This record gives sequence, structure tokens and C-alpha cells, in this order.
Amino acid sequence: MALLGLSEEVLGVIAPMLVFWAYSGMYEAMGSMDKNRLFPREEEDKKNLISRCQTIKGVLFNQACQLVFSLGLLSVIGKGDANIPQPPLYVQAVQLLVAMLVQDVWQYFGHRLFHTNRFLYKHVHAMHHHLVVPYSFGAQYQHPLEALLLDNVGAVVAYTVAGMTPRTGMFFFSLTLIKSVDDHSGLWLPGHPFHKIFSNNSAFHTVHHQ
Repeated sequence: MALLGLSEEVLGVIAPMLVFWAYSGMYEAMGSMDKNRLFPREEEDKKNLISRCQTIKGVLFNQACQLVFSLGLLSVIGKGDANIPQPPLYVQAVQLLVAMLVQDVWQYFGHRLFHTNRFLYKHVHAMHHHLVVPYSFGAQYQHPLEALLLDNVGAVVAYTVAGMTPRTGMFFFSLTLIKSVDDHSGLWLPGHPFHKIFSNNSAFHTVHHQ
């Protein structure tokens, strides 16, 4: 499934970034719906330690680093067989579940370490908590070291352990970013499947940022 001359592996890096901004943009468009906001807009302006412009710059920098990391990794390990067939849907479903489990465990213990270790919290993780009242695209506003260890390396580990193809991996990476954007959206949408399935949802994560 090459597109614009790009391999599936490269698309697997770029497409989730585009999904991130598209999904964030959707939530930003819904931000004016005050009845769905967990905190009023004034709280965001009053409590957050950085501006939206600074957040965007930080996210773009992290995504640029992610692009360099991913393309560098591909240049080392190679792009594999472009003609590898997709496994049956039930196999892909199992791979996605395995990858989500691995990613969740990696994120949980990594995030816990960044909170319990005072040095790591002060010099690394505290940057993410500059957003006391989070919003969608702030999901990827974090220290570059944290982005590398938790997001980038964690994604590679989950992808490898699950044995996914690049195409399945692209879907998995996009799904994890959608979940992260939702967690940081600061919105509560009745009937949203994430809010019903996961206890770690936007309400939980917004309180966590407080």
C-alpha cells in the first residue's frame, strides 16, 4: 500500500501524526461547547503555565524528533518485505490487543517512575504538567526524553512483541494517539466508547493534571 511513493513503514510514521492533528482539530472545534467542558475556558487561561503557541511548538519539535528517530531506525533495520501479506483479521485483532497490553504496561510503569523519582519529575515530567488544564494537542507536549522513552521506544517494543505488519502498526499507532488526544481533551462526551470502556479517560486524566 505505497502512497505518494512512500513505503508502508514510512507511512506508518507519518500517517499517525496527521491523525493526531486531525483528531485534535476536531476536539478544538468542539471546545466551544461549554456543557461538555470539564473545566471552563477561563481556568485554562488562568492555571496553565504555557500558552497554546508554546504547546504547539513543543509538540512539533517532539514530532520532528520522532520522525528522525523512526526513519533512523528504519535505515538501520531495513524496511523489510514490501509484499508481505496482511494476516487474517482475527490475527490482526489479537496483535492489536497484545500491542495495547504491552504499550499500556510500558506507559504505566514509565509514567509511575517519572512521578515517583523526584529528579525525573522535576527535570523531565513536570514539563507535561505545565498544562494544569489540558487540551487535545497538549497530549504530546512533554520533555523530548520522555517522548523518546515512553512514546517512541514503547511503541517500537509493542509493535515488535505483537509481530504486526507495517499496515497494522499504522492503525495501532493512530489508535493510541486518538486515545491520548481524548484523554487530554478536557471534554466529557456522553456515549463516547472510550469513556465507557476505560476508567483512565478524559475525566480521570484531567483530574490527574490538577
